[in-house]
Amino acid sequence: MILKKLPVKSSVLILRAGLRRVHSVPPQPVPPLEQTLRRYLRVLEPLLPADELDHTRKIVQKFGSPGGLGEKLQKELMKRAKHSHNWMSDWWVQWAYLECRQPLAVHSNPAISLPKRDFTDWRGQLVFASKLIAGVLDFKAKVDSGGLAVEYMRGQALCMELYPQLFSSCRVPGPKHDHVIHYGRPRRGPAHITVVRNYQFFQLDVYNSDGTALTESQIHSQLLRVRSQSWKTDKEPVGILTSEHRHTWGQAYTRLLRDKINKESVRLIEKSLFTLCLDSPVMRISDEKYSSRMAAQILHGGGTYSNSGNRWFDKTLQFVVGEDGSWGLLYEHATAEGPPISTLLDHILHCCQKPERVRAPLVPLAMPKKLYFYIDSDIKWDIEMAKQNLDILINDLDIKCFNFQRFGKEFIKQINLSPNSFIQVAIQLAYYRVHSEVCAACDIASLRMFRGGRTDYIRSPTNQMLSFIQAFDDDSVSREVKVDLLREAVDAYSVLTEQALMGQAVDRHLLALKLQAIQEGLSVPRIFMDTAYGLATHWKLRTGQVPTNTDSVMCFGPLVPDGYAVCYNPQQDHFHFSITAFNCCEETNAEKLSVMLERSLCALQMLVQPPL
Repeated sequence: MILKKLPVKSSVLILRAGLRRVHSVPPQPVPPLEQTLRRYLRVLEPLLPADELDHTRKIVQKFGSPGGLGEKLQKELMKRAKHSHNWMSDWWVQWAYLECRQPLAVHSNPAISLPKRDFTDWRGQLVFASKLIAGVLDFKAKVDSGGLAVEYMRGQALCMELYPQLFSSCRVPGPKHDHVIHYGRPRRGPAHITVVRNYQFFQLDVYNSDGTALTESQIHSQLLRVRSQSWKTDKEPVGILTSEHRHTWGQAYTRLLRDKINKESVRLIEKSLFTLCLDSPVMRISDEKYSSRMAAQILHGGGTYSNSGNRWFDKTLQFVVGEDGSWGLLYEHATAEGPPISTLLDHILHCCQKPERVRAPLVPLAMPKKLYFYIDSDIKWDIEMAKQNLDILINDLDIKCFNFQRFGKEFIKQINLSPNSFIQVAIQLAYYRVHSEVCAACDIASLRMFRGGRTDYIRSPTNQMLSFIQAFDDDSVSREVKVDLLREAVDAYSVLTEQALMGQAVDRHLLALKLQAIQEGLSVPRIFMDTAYGLATHWKLRTGQVPTNTDSVMCFGPLVPDGYAVCYNPQQDHFHFSITAFNCCEETNAEKLSVMLERSLCALQMLVQPPL
C-alpha cells in the first residue's frame, strides 16, 4: 500500500499509457508582467472612482517599472515554471483550499443535484444505488487502463491528470493547513467503498477475489446487508465532525485517532474508493421548492436532524441517494474540478440506462464490515459542538434553485452571441437592479489545455458591461443603441473568456507574484496591500457554468458574507440556476436576485427580439 501526499510537490498519478497524453499538453505559460498589470488596471475601471484609480495606477506603475520588484518576482516565476510541473496549480490548491480554515460544508465543497429518479422507497433506492456503484467502477476501470478517451476543447487535447486522483483520495485536517492523501495505484490500491446509512459507516468490498468488479446484483445483495445492520439512528453522527472549522476539526481528529479502533475506522473511510450516502427521505414540500430542498440535501445533508450525519465532507467523492428518489454528488475541491465530475456523471447515467447482462458468480461474499467508533466524553463534546455549528451554518444559507424555461442557449446562438457571456451580462444586470451597483465577479475558466492546469477567473464587470447596464433602464437611450451596447458587452466578456482559457487572465498571475514574494521572505508588495486589490478580490458574485447532458444543477456557497454564488447549466431551450446567499447579511437575498435574474433574461430577450 502506497500513501501519497498531495501537494506541495506535485505527486500526480498519471493514466496508464498516458505519459504521451500528458506530454502532448503544453506547459502553462507565465503571462507577461506588463500585460497582466495593464489588464488589472482595466478591470478596476468599472469598480473604482477616478481619484482612487489614479492612486492605484501609480502603485501598479511603480511595481512594474524596469528593475522594480515586479520584474524581479516575474523572473523568479519564470524559473519556477521551467522547473515545476505547473508553476501555479500546487500553489493554488495550497492557498485556496488546504490553507483555508472555513468549513468544507457550504463554503468549499460543490454539490450537484440531478433529476429525481422514479422510486419512492428504500427498495428502489438500493436498486439504483447498485447501478450507480457499478457505473462508477466501470468508469474507474477505464481510468486505470488508460481507456478513458482524451478530452478536447477547441481542437486542443486537455490534461487528464485529475481523473486518477478522484478515487481513494481524501483531505485530512491539520493544525495550520490540511493535506490530501491518495492511497495506492491502479490494481494495487483499495478495493472497497464506504457506505453510510443512519450515521453508520460500512466497508464494502466491490471486487471479487479474481479482481473483477462486483455485478449490480452482487452489489445489491451487499447493500441489503448494510441496511439490515443499520436500522436505528441512535449512533453518534461522527461524520458531523468533518463539517467543522478546519482548525477545530483538526484538534478533534487528533483526539479521535488516539483510539486504535477509531483510527482504523477513519483510515478505512479515507482509503475507500468513494463514499455512498444512503439518505432517509426528507419532509415533502411543494414542487416549487423541491429543487432547492434537494440541492440543499446534497450540499449539506439538511441538518443534524436530517442526513448531515451521513457525510464525510473530507472525502473526494460522495454519492448521495435518497429514499425519495433524490440523488447527486458532493465533491471535495482540492482534488476535483467541475468538468471531470461532469464527465463522470455522464458515464454513470449512461451505465444506469443499460440493463445488467452479467450473471453474478455463485460465490459467497463476505459480510460488509461495520466501522465502529469509541466515543469518549471529549469526542461526545466535539460532536455536540459540531452539530450546533453546522445547524447554524445551514440555517444561515439561503438557497434558491429554478428552471428558466422561456429560452435556452439555442436562442442566444441564433442571434450570434455567446450563451455564457450573455448569461454573465444578465447576472450583472440583475445584481445592479437589486443593489444599484456593479461588483467584482468571478466566473471559472478551466486551464486543462495546459499540463497540470486547474482554473483561473474570468472577471466582470467590464467597461462595456457597465455602459450597457447603466443604459438599459434609461428611457432616453434608444433600443438600437442598447442592442449595440449589449453586443459590445457580450463580445468583451467573450474576449476575456478566450484570454483566460489561453492562460492569460490576471488573477492567478497576480496571486503567484504575491506568493513568490512571501516565499522569498519579502514584505507583501504594496500593490497587494492597496484597498483596490481588496475590492477587486472581494467576490460578491461567485459564478460558474457547469454544462452537462442532463438537467442537473450545481450549487455552492458564496465566497464572502455579503455575496452570492450563482451556478447555471445551459440547455438548448432552458437554463437551470442555483443562487445562494447568507441570511446574516441583510443586503443579500437569493430569492430576490433569482426573481430579478428571470426578469432580466426576459428583458434581454425582448430587447434583441421585440414583439412584432
